[in-house]
Amino acid sequence: MRTSGAGTRPKPSTPICAEEGLDQWEQMFREHGITGPGLPFLTEAHLEKMGVFPLGSRLQILHCLQKLWQISSESMKVFNDPIHGHIELHPLLVRFIDTPQFQRLRHIKQLGGTYLVFPGASHNRFEHSIGVGYLAGCLVQALNERQPELLITKQDFLCVQIAGLCHDLGHGPFSHMFDGMFIPKVRPGEKWKHEMASVQMFDHLVRVNGLEEVMVRHGLTLPDDLIFIKEQIAGPLDNSVLNSSWPYKGRPMEKSFLYEIVANKRNGIDVDKWDYFARDCYHLGIQNNFDYQRFLKFARVCEVRGKKHICTRDKEVGNLYDMFHTRNCLHRRAYQHKVGNIIETMITEAFIKADPHIQIQGSSGRIFTISSAIDDMEAYTKLTDHIFELILYSSAPELSEARAILHNIVCRRLYKCVGQTTAETHVDASQEKLLAWAKEVASSKPSGTDANLTAEDFVVSVIHMD
Repeated sequence: MRTSGAGTRPKPSTPICAEEGLDQWEQMFREHGITGPGLPFLTEAHLEKMGVFPLGSRLQILHCLQKLWQISSESMKVFNDPIHGHIELHPLLVRFIDTPQFQRLRHIKQLGGTYLVFPGASHNRFEHSIGVGYLAGCLVQALNERQPELLITKQDFLCVQIAGLCHDLGHGPFSHMFDGMFIPKVRPGEKWKHEMASVQMFDHLVRVNGLEEVMVRHGLTLPDDLIFIKEQIAGPLDNSVLNSSWPYKGRPMEKSFLYEIVANKRNGIDVDKWDYFARDCYHLGIQNNFDYQRFLKFARVCEVRGKKHICTRDKEVGNLYDMFHTRNCLHRRAYQHKVGNIIETMITEAFIKADPHIQIQGSSGRIFTISSAIDDMEAYTKLTDHIFELILYSSAPELSEARAILHNIVCRRLYKCVGQTTAETHVDASQEKLLAWAKEVASSKPSGTDANLTAEDFVVSVIHMD
């Protein structure tokens, strides 16, 4: 993915507005909290609600703002993306991208061990995150243009884009393998999810790169907008208010629809899926029948039971069916591929054996292991897929067992799938239950065989298609 600056002309100064007579409305903009980045999203309806009643005055303001926006848009950064084409991102988003914490995502495979089954699945969390940030902006802009009465501000626009951009900062090596297989085995009982790690990494990124001042300079309000961004990534931050009518603090209930763009907890229709459907299908060589561009054309905000939700026309049910059908196909054909699961199981075993011997320096010079690095974001920043090669090419005797497992992977000496079954009910298996099932399988060998198998020779995996 290549970036290029679209121009270096300085942003317009106040005299341009003064020449158009806009300076007389400056105080009114400040009183309504509309400054800097909020100006381009102003519409005639917004101005009338703010008390600018003469039509001529409203048109004069919009004309001046249009000129200002045309000049300032030259500082947008252009990214050439294989999925969405040439996309533009706001300079504030570029400041987030140009940090070690975000660049780390270049070295984490989007589909983990699936790349070792599908040769084309070489894409990483980096490009997916940029795609989600872009699509988040597309949806906000479509809603704002169609329904100016929603009073979406440029602050809202930037916050939603930043949330999309940073929603996967917390992923560990090989993506879902790390939080779905490795952490539950080395730290059983710990309810650790990559979404909360994304929030912690976001805080770390903002702090160590001094982005608070940059965010304020671009018109954001701290700490409210920081809270809003993190709530979009991981949901309500305060567990004590989860059962209240409105558990969010970043935005009021009137803007509840903004929480359905990056990670939609209500129905799962969000821009995160739109990007990874298109991107994963492209790299896997699987047909994607869902058209997010069509959804953008028909999406609008409606009030349902006192809250504003993103809805679409009833005739679009077929397009939404295609979306969930695509998800099901991806799970069956790629995400839950039996060889992919076997490879990730072997990588997990290698990481477990190597865990006590891998040293990662974190904050204040403290040393962490693979499993404890999640407790320190400075150490976690250094934890990527490179751990695989670090173990594979090491000569340390204490890593010999882990090295042998990874060597078997690259030589394609893989574990074999000996059977599978479909559970009649939902199974939430603990590590103890998985071990008990492995013992049952080991003890059920046919009589008369010479094989001396134990529970350690079997791996039982529970796959959820949710």
